[in-house]
Amino acid sequence: MTGSDEAGAKGYGGGDLNTIGPGQSRAARGLLGWNAADLARASGLDEGFVTGFEAGTGDPASGQVEALRSALMREGVVFTEGDGVRLSGRQKGGDEGTRLGDLTTENDR
Repeated sequence: MTGSDEAGAKGYGGGDLNTIGPGQSRAARGLLGWNAADLARASGLDEGFVTGFEAGTGDPASGQVEALRSALMREGVVFTEGDGVRLSGRQKGGDEGTRLGDLTTENDR
């Protein structure tokens, strides 16, 4: 079997706190002020993988998605129910996070 074995019928994320979706990845990067290259470096993955995942293309292995999730969580990102993200209290700023419906091209930088 190839590809993600965690996303299941719901697709990426789907509200499951054990995996993340493309929008959550973009939102988390925005909270941290990271670009795709920063996340690639922190996760040990290729920048092309990060941009492809966030575009919703391909069928990433669950281990690759977990590497992204872990890298973001190490920096204080918390993934919440309803596909939301926020920064933990230990992170400077204590931002409430960005919900998927609030994403724009302006906060995707």
